[in-house]
Amino acid sequence: MLMRPAELEAIRKGEVDLAFRRWDRPRVKVGTRLRTAVGLVEVVSVEQTSLSALRAEDARRAGAASLGALKDALAQRAERPVFRVGLRYAGTDPRETLRDALPDADEVRTILAGLDRLDAASPIGPWTRTTLRIIDRNPEVRAPELAAELDRPTAEFKRDVRKLKERGLTESLAIGYRLSPRGEVVLDHEDGPRERAPRREGHPLPRTIGAPATRALRAVDVHTLEAVSGWTRRDLAALHGVGPIALDRLEAALAQLGLSFA
Repeated sequence: MLMRPAELEAIRKGEVDLAFRRWDRPRVKVGTRLRTAVGLVEVVSVEQTSLSALRAEDARRAGAASLGALKDALAQRAERPVFRVGLRYAGTDPRETLRDALPDADEVRTILAGLDRLDAASPIGPWTRTTLRIIDRNPEVRAPELAAELDRPTAEFKRDVRKLKERGLTESLAIGYRLSPRGEVVLDHEDGPRERAPRREGHPLPRTIGAPATRALRAVDVHTLEAVSGWTRRDLAALHGVGPIALDRLEAALAQLGLSFA
């Protein structure tokens, strides 16, 4: 179930708790927790309805400007029924907590055993350690470049990185990846400690701002939201690649941390 960043932010704030979709059949189930850019969004109800049954209160709860605007948004695919989906913000993604949890020796052995099972089930042979190592050597590098270095299709490489992310070993950045603190402990157990560039303090740039804006910010040595807060909106807008949508998404991410533009 796709949701726009502004819609997600409104759900997180509790301002939106409904969504309306044209589907041929229900695409989500009650109790499903969707992983999104703002954390977990839980589906609390799914029911078929009709355009004639919609009211102004439905539009307000769905974040639409008016009942007419909501109906206009549902005008396409008129042959499909309308579904009313109840939503609530269910907290941060548990993977965020997991990736900062440093495992002890026993837990490391358990994690490695799980990686061994992934390797054994793979049609291409062992890949988990190789993938951890290339991400460790190349933080913030785009997936296609990493996949090319391993001579792997990008889509398959991304799929496998997600399996590592599920275990809290990697984290996705606005561009590329990096090992989580948990992943570093696991890889160091395998290979021995290695010297790494100091981890940047602060919260990474949100992935929702897009690659052009991320590259523009990196070019002026802005890698975290805390660094963004030192800039005015006008000065950021002057950077080539940082458009109004990226600025709005940065502003929303700053607000979650109690920060704002300078």
